Amino acid sequence: MKKLFLFICLTFLTSGFAQNIPYTILISFDGFRWDYTNRGLTPNIELLKNEGVSSLSLQPVFPSKTFPNHYSIITGQYPQNHGIIANFFENPITGEKYSLGDTNAVRNPYWYWGEAFWETAERQGIKCASYFWPGSEVELDYRRPTYYEKYDHVRPYSTRIDGIINWLSLPFEKRPKFITLYFDAADTYGHRFGPNSKEIDFTIASLDSLIGNLVINLKKIEMYDSTNIILVSDHGMTEISKERFIDIDKILEGYNYKVDGNGPMVFINSENKEITQLYDFLKASEKNFKVYLKDEIPNHFKFSQNYLFGDIIMIADMGWSIMTNKDLENWGKYFNKGNHGYDNHHLDMHGYFIANGPSFKKNYKTGTLLNIDIYPLLCDIYKLTPKSNIDGKADRINFILKED
Repeated sequence: MKKLFLFICLTFLTSGFAQNIPYTILISFDGFRWDYTNRGLTPNIELLKNEGVSSLSLQPVFPSKTFPNHYSIITGQYPQNHGIIANFFENPITGEKYSLGDTNAVRNPYWYWGEAFWETAERQGIKCASYFWPGSEVELDYRRPTYYEKYDHVRPYSTRIDGIINWLSLPFEKRPKFITLYFDAADTYGHRFGPNSKEIDFTIASLDSLIGNLVINLKKIEMYDSTNIILVSDHGMTEISKERFIDIDKILEGYNYKVDGNGPMVFINSENKEITQLYDFLKASEKNFKVYLKDEIPNHFKFSQNYLFGDIIMIADMGWSIMTNKDLENWGKYFNKGNHGYDNHHLDMHGYFIANGPSFKKNYKTGTLLNIDIYPLLCDIYKLTPKSNIDGKADRINFILKED
């Protein structure tokens, strides 16, 4: 009888706790620059902004690229610590390659050293779901959310929203409490046409309408008032030009080397250990770019302590592009007008952050936030113990939460 009484009490307490746990949808608009909401094209986002929390900008980690930043947002770690150091890179020891377009690599847990928030949450009893996010489809059951979708670039955006609503319409005990959602359009059209084009303005307005659609559907299933909506982006975008390029093969003519990457940032490895000579020659030719040995990268980049890095790193000045001869051959055919990956402290590289819902203050505006602090923020919302080795800090961001 005593055991039965204790079981009933425990069940009641657990049920009460579960009832009070908020729902949260973390939505990424890839490449949505910090100032895109200032163009008068986003009435639905403005409503969330005015009723909740908004920051001046969201600072990405370096390099300001898609996969490194999405994984930093969800793990609270810098790329040097979580392992996803670029969209495309090679392990210099094994020769294995990581590419965001390679399904096998993207799903291989070998590359992902961080603990994603859904791993932390599921281990502590919070059911999670992901409608796309880097790291969410790794081929280890215990490292994935309970529900997840394998990335499909052409999946209609309306279908993605329907998927979220379907998850939130499940019976209470099966319903995920935390969900990620991803859209690429601002990045895709920002690259293709540039951040100041009429095409990107149309894209901004279209993405805003998605938020309006999501809110309408949340209200239909009576989940809007109990759901946090967090809008983020992984990085910004800047204009580039065909005339602003650095021909690395021309600079290093006569040397043996290997270039990993192109555009804003590249690694250079010496084919016959001429590291000092390569570095000295590049340093003497330093114009429209900066060059560093792996262990001399400035501390503010938080990008130096990882064996995956090349011997030398070149970082282009804002709007410039580092290219090999092969890259330049293709550049004329497939030239894009916008890019990112540059110094993460430059405002053009910053994304945006807006949060609305029962966990957040109302009509609260703040300065720039760091995207590595989102993971500990989520842990605070759900009263979870965060992974101990994160770089993010709750006390830099949790002041935006509603006081109990």
